[in-house]
Amino acid sequence: MGDSELFDGLFDKIVNLSKRRGFVFQSAEIYGGFRSTYDFGPLGVLLLRNVKEAWWRSMVQHRHDVVGLDAAILSPPQVWEASGHLANFSDPLVDCTDCNARHRQDKLEDPDTCPTCGTSGRLTEAREFNLMFKTHAGPMADSTAEVYLRPETAQGIFTNFANVLQTSRKKPPFGIAQIGKSFRNEITPGNFVFRTREFEQMEMEFFVPPDDADHWFSYWCEQRLDWYLDLGIPEADIRLRPHDCDELSHYSSGTSDLEYRFPWGWDELEGIANRGDFDLTVHAEHSGERLEFFDQANNRHYVPHVIEPAAGATRAAMAFLMAAYDEETVNDSVRTVLRLDPRLAPYKVAVLPLSNKDTLTPTAQEVFEIVKLRWMADYDQTQSIGKRYARQDEIGTPYCVTVDFDTLDDRAVTVRERDTREQERVPIDQLGGFLTARLG
Repeated sequence: MGDSELFDGLFDKIVNLSKRRGFVFQSAEIYGGFRSTYDFGPLGVLLLRNVKEAWWRSMVQHRHDVVGLDAAILSPPQVWEASGHLANFSDPLVDCTDCNARHRQDKLEDPDTCPTCGTSGRLTEAREFNLMFKTHAGPMADSTAEVYLRPETAQGIFTNFANVLQTSRKKPPFGIAQIGKSFRNEITPGNFVFRTREFEQMEMEFFVPPDDADHWFSYWCEQRLDWYLDLGIPEADIRLRPHDCDELSHYSSGTSDLEYRFPWGWDELEGIANRGDFDLTVHAEHSGERLEFFDQANNRHYVPHVIEPAAGATRAAMAFLMAAYDEETVNDSVRTVLRLDPRLAPYKVAVLPLSNKDTLTPTAQEVFEIVKLRWMADYDQTQSIGKRYARQDEIGTPYCVTVDFDTLDDRAVTVRERDTREQERVPIDQLGGFLTARLG
C-alpha cells in the first residue's frame, strides 16, 4: 500500500488495532467510559514498559553521570507556589454561549468561531484555567489539608537535589532521571492517548556549571533525537523545532521540541529546555535551604543551571506504534504488520505448536521454557498456523518458533522472521544462541 494512502487512515487503524489486539482500552468502558483516561491492556502494558526501559537504559544505565529517582505524586502547596505553578500553570479557556462547549483559545484555528457548532461571535472572553488537580490529605477537607497531584515529575527532582548530591557522590555535570505519572486537568483532551489528564513522563534534569549550559543544551538535543531514530522513527517523520522567543517560558534561555508527524500534523513528543538556575533558586528562596554546589577546584559556590529533556512515555509509545504500522499485499490479501524494533515489541518470540495434539505439547512447552527465561514470549496453539502467524505479525512479534511433527524426530524447529517472512530450521539445543544473536 502506498505511503500516502496508508497515512490517511492511520489514526483510525491504530485506534482499532489498539482495542482489538489489547494495546489500549477505554477506561471504565463497561460504565460508558471515562473521558480522557485509558487503560493499557496486555500488549500495551508491555509496549509501554519497553519504551520506558529503553529510555532508562539510554539515560541512566548506559551513563555514569545520571542517577535515578522516584518522587511522590502528592505534594504540598509550597512546592507549587515556589515553582510558579499555582500562579502560572494555566491555559486560556473560552466557552461557547450557543452550545456550551469549552475550548482552549490558543488551539482554535479561528479565535472567534466555535469548532463544535460552527457559530461565530459567541465565544466568551478568555480566562485562565489552572491545570492542577487539587485534593485533600487526611480526614479534614479544609484548606490546611490541601495537596496537589503533580502536573510534572520535575519538581520532585529539584526538591531532592541536595539529597541526591550528598548521597550519590556526583558533581556537575550530572543528571537525575525519573519516570512516573503526572496529572493535568486538560481543557480539551483528545487524539486518543496523545493528550490525556493522566499520563506518564520520562524526565531528566541535568545540572551543569553555568558557563557550560549552552554546550549541554545542544548535546541533549542531539542525543534525544538520536534515541528516537535508533528505535525506528523515520528521519522524515521527526524534527527538532527551536521555540521562537515569544514561546519561551520566562526562565528558559532556549527550548526545542522534538516533534513527530502525527496524522493530524506535527506535534510534540519531547521538549528539551535550558531552564537556567530558576528552579533551584526559587526553591532555595522559599524553603530557606541552600541548593548549590561547592566547586572545590575553583573555591566557589554556584547554583547549577539545568538542562531538561522531558518526554511523554505514552506519546512516545503512540508514535512508535504509528511508525511501525504497515500493510502489504501477500497472495492477494492484505497483511498487517507492526515493524517494531525488537527492543520495543511486546513479545519477542512466539512459540506455536503446529497442532494442538498432545503429541506436540510436551516438546512445544519445552521450547517455551527455553525462550521465556530470556525474553517475553507468547504461547499460542489455537487456529491455523497461517492465522497465528498473521496475529503475531499484527502485534509486532519479531520471531515465531513453530514446533511440528518433524521436530519429534530431528529435534529442530522452524523459526520465522516477521518482516521478511523467511523461515529457517534450527536445532532446539541451538535455539537460544540463534535468537540471542538476533534479539540480544
